[in-house]
Amino acid sequence: MTAASPNNPVDLADLLAFYASVGVDEALEDAPVNRFAEAAPKPAERMPTTTPRESGAPEPPAAPPRFDARAVPDAPAPRPPTSAVPDEAQAALARQLATAAVSLDELRQHMAAFEGCNLKATAKNLVFADGNPQAAVMLVGEAPGRDEDIEGLPFVGRSGRLLDRMLAAIGLDRNSAYIANVIPWRPPGNRTPTPHETEICRPFIERQIELVNPKVLINLGGPSAKTLLNTSEGILRLRGNWRVHTTASGIAIPAMPTLHPAYLLRTPAHKKLAWRDFLEVKAKLRALG
Repeated sequence: MTAASPNNPVDLADLLAFYASVGVDEALEDAPVNRFAEAAPKPAERMPTTTPRESGAPEPPAAPPRFDARAVPDAPAPRPPTSAVPDEAQAALARQLATAAVSLDELRQHMAAFEGCNLKATAKNLVFADGNPQAAVMLVGEAPGRDEDIEGLPFVGRSGRLLDRMLAAIGLDRNSAYIANVIPWRPPGNRTPTPHETEICRPFIERQIELVNPKVLINLGGPSAKTLLNTSEGILRLRGNWRVHTTASGIAIPAMPTLHPAYLLRTPAHKKLAWRDFLEVKAKLRALG
């Protein structure tokens, strides 16, 4: 049906006849409204509220609104999947467990039972340490890789073999050194651990250093040096300069930041820098007796 024209009596008569056929027998407004001429509501407009009829008669059918694509709200952008992130309660629990450990064996048991770090869910093994806990030298890297995760020991892949040669160059081996990582579980895909994951694991490695109590600490790579020496300097500026790691009990341990073996495999020209650092360690051990 076309819209009725107010100037055409025939159209108006047809319209009134239509209203009467559907039960419209009284006007609700002072001025007549041409429902057929009403435009579809704009997106920003709210639909008008109709007043219920006291007589209970049905309302006349309104023309269907025209589709307006602008009135369809944009679909919300998909949210990226979230992963479990340790909270402050888990960090506090890690500190509590680390402090309560009175031996390396007990510390390892606490770490194996700890569920507060999401890295544990994807790792195959806890990579605790390797070497001699009575040694005068302790080396600390950042996190295990694929080979370390499989074997449950730190530095057993290509970088581990290079580290063995570096130790041998100053008369040491895994029987005269103790090796660990800041992070004991392999991050998925060897990604960089997040600052939150590092903070969760920090109490464990700090307690591990305190229990070993080495004469000299070697920080392998920037992440280890920044975490354990509380600095933001890059490793190329840190390396070769003696720093101090202070344990929770106040023991000051000389620390030598140096380049990570994995970095040296990618940048062989810098092996000479690491060699100088290890010579400094050899001289320090001789001076300390």
